[in-house]
Amino acid sequence: MIKEIQLEKELTKPLYLQLYSQIKGLIEEGKLQAHDKLPSIRKLAKGLQVNTVTVVNGYNVLEEEGLVYKKVGSGTFIMPNEQIKDKIIPGEGQADDSELKKEDEEVINFGTVAPSPSLFPIQAFKRLLNQVLDRDQGYAFGYQKSQGYLPLRESIAQYVENYQIEIGAEQIQIVSGAQQGLDVLAKTFLDYGDTVFVERPTYPGAISAFKSRKVELIDIPLEKDGLNLEELEVLLKRYKPKFLYLMPNFQNPTGYSYSLKKKKELLKLADQYELLIIEDDCVSDLNYLGQPRKSLKALDTEDKVVYLKSFSKLYMPGLRLAFMIIPSSYCEDILVSKYLSDIFTDGLVQRVLDLYLRREDWQEQLNCLKEKYSQRYQVMITALKEYLPPNVDYIEPEGGLNLWLKLPQQVSATKLHKVLRKDGVNIAPGALFYHTKPHKNRIRLSIAAVTCQQIEEGIQQLGQRIREELKEEGDYRFDESMMPLV
Repeated sequence: MIKEIQLEKELTKPLYLQLYSQIKGLIEEGKLQAHDKLPSIRKLAKGLQVNTVTVVNGYNVLEEEGLVYKKVGSGTFIMPNEQIKDKIIPGEGQADDSELKKEDEEVINFGTVAPSPSLFPIQAFKRLLNQVLDRDQGYAFGYQKSQGYLPLRESIAQYVENYQIEIGAEQIQIVSGAQQGLDVLAKTFLDYGDTVFVERPTYPGAISAFKSRKVELIDIPLEKDGLNLEELEVLLKRYKPKFLYLMPNFQNPTGYSYSLKKKKELLKLADQYELLIIEDDCVSDLNYLGQPRKSLKALDTEDKVVYLKSFSKLYMPGLRLAFMIIPSSYCEDILVSKYLSDIFTDGLVQRVLDLYLRREDWQEQLNCLKEKYSQRYQVMITALKEYLPPNVDYIEPEGGLNLWLKLPQQVSATKLHKVLRKDGVNIAPGALFYHTKPHKNRIRLSIAAVTCQQIEEGIQQLGQRIREELKEEGDYRFDESMMPLV
């Protein structure tokens, strides 16, 4: 077995995780069978020319994942196949779609973009949490700087180099989730009567954050390759907005992405009209088919873009962690707004995420999420083509978590939502994503919290209900059950 393992000390991935991954691979390939004994710690350390601590840590992770068991005085052995668990996402202890809890299976939930709990990296979080507590002791629970834990900001500055964004830690502000980021930006820039531009349709959490400041919201029509720039320029000549809020990659709710041409033209307009842009980058990492899509911030040479990114869809939403990259001229004002909001973001969670970015293979986690979501995406596209009437319009976004459907004109999305709920299927009516004059025949479907089997069943139900044209009368006004989580 020792000859099968090749550890590369030049890699940033820790040696013990390399060891763990390779032994797990040998198990999955059948080269290590149930009850096979692994080499002793000293023997393996000597054979691989590493410290015994590396082997101990690697074996401990294997045990945490349920892949091996230990006998006192005898050694470490491979767990029987029927007892091996959590093999879908390497090293993170996530369950397969088929293992979702029964209560999650009772409703086929296309209405939320909150990820399935089965995708959370629980074991890695537990391991890193213990490491932080052992290392930092009580300091992990002390007061933190409002701008955020410095090592985490340094890790993020290195992380965003993958997006061709080059900034220093001093331009990064940690916030308690993207929603707080929007609230902080609203407090910083907006006063009563100000004007804000948003996409039409857009994320309802942004609408709420901006309206709380009693501003005038003006929505710009969103086309399949980005904003209608002609209309944007007309409105820029008429108004002086405090900023434009948008999602240029896999937009919520539509899944649309801006073309590179429109991104560059948009930045030219921002420079010409001194327009500040708030770029919300939620799920650009989840690109299934095409080339990586550049952020506006990566193209921004004039410091006109505030970049907001949450870890909710890629890590765990309940941790409430996000960050902003701030133009230098606004850093102090935004820091004050953050301090007035909640003083600082949870320090313990920041320290755990910092270790995750530094010590775990973050890219491996992203790749595994992309593989899982890509499977769901392909099933969704196939099901839409098979079960929906031909007069339902949508694009294939090639990434993200959402698809935006334009229904036949006579079909009410609100009514469809009500009827499907009785069938155990939840969708998000499109009217929720408009500030004014909502289209009544739009719906958003998300793949975040549904299995492949649920997608097949749910889209079949959706197609059937659309074909019935929903002619029954009734009261179909909105209620809170329609609101998507995010």
